[in-house]
Amino acid sequence: MRDLRGRVAVVTGGANGIGKGLATRFLTEGMAVVIADNDRGDLDRATAELSALGEVLAVPTDVADATSVQALADAAVARFGAVHVLCNNAGVGGAQRFSTIGQATWEWTLGVDLFGVIHGCRIFLPILAAQDEAYIVNTASMSGFLTGGYLTPYNVSKAGVVSLTEGLAFEWAEEFPHIGVAALCPAYTATAIRHDERNAPPGHVPRAAADPALAEHREQVSRTIEQEGLPVSAVADLVVRGMAERRTHIFPHPEWLRLWAERVERVTAQAAPLP
Repeated sequence: MRDLRGRVAVVTGGANGIGKGLATRFLTEGMAVVIADNDRGDLDRATAELSALGEVLAVPTDVADATSVQALADAAVARFGAVHVLCNNAGVGGAQRFSTIGQATWEWTLGVDLFGVIHGCRIFLPILAAQDEAYIVNTASMSGFLTGGYLTPYNVSKAGVVSLTEGLAFEWAEEFPHIGVAALCPAYTATAIRHDERNAPPGHVPRAAADPALAEHREQVSRTIEQEGLPVSAVADLVVRGMAERRTHIFPHPEWLRLWAERVERVTAQAAPLP
């Protein structure tokens, strides 16, 4: 998808981080942009800033709620008449030990990080299918390929997003060949995801209360990433390039794929037939 001018993009989690970077880049490409976020204060501030670049519609949205995502789709079509690019980008973190994670935290993380993507793909599909050309970019993570401790709900969600995206790419190559779909898989990126607990649901036990020592360590790591991670503008540049080249995977940190290859080698080494 090379020509973006005059087209319409919807970006969830569009008030901050990668989402805001995508919205900014799309506006500079001449697109109209719908930004969705569940933080109304951030949404208002982002809208005021982005409106200087082009036409922006802000829609408060809880991506974990299918009804809210349907309202987002309805608002986008009512305003612009079409959607050509959907970025299912909203996400939360959730660094805790498995032994301290309660049901509310599992439901919150999977609801936003995985079901938010599922809702977006399912609800927007008829709108995208009606266009001459369209694209879905699902924000996953290198955590969709690599596993580690203390981020289990996040890792489970991102692995699910990678699997979902690859499945859609396979199916739609025949069913909807004019719709591209890609998994965006960044590693350390300069975002403020460490503030995700501001919008946590009732019943979620804050990281600082569940495991103070781990929470402090993660906070220090997150601050470093926020200061030294890849700029979101660079990620957005790669997304635009990835759509132009019709990629199904977009890796802003390709050097991390070496770790994935090492993981595959470790697993393969254990694949000898059982006696």
